[in-house]
Amino acid sequence: MLDPAGEATRAAAGRLGLAGLSRLRIGKAIDLELEADDRESAERTLADLCDRLLANPVTETWTCELEEAP
Repeated sequence: MLDPAGEATRAAAGRLGLAGLSRLRIGKAIDLELEADDRESAERTLADLCDRLLANPVTETWTCELEEAP
């Protein structure tokens, strides 16, 4: 999949003399709040959201960070 923003940024880094950067991808971040009974339930729900709604599994991979609210 083409990533014009990532490629342009990688090329600009080279022009700035920042060597060694062979690949740079720029993606999206999604921030959400989720209520769940426990961490395991929250992780399951979040995984389902990502797999079925938020990410296109053909062109995207995803990772998540789960933090408890203060």
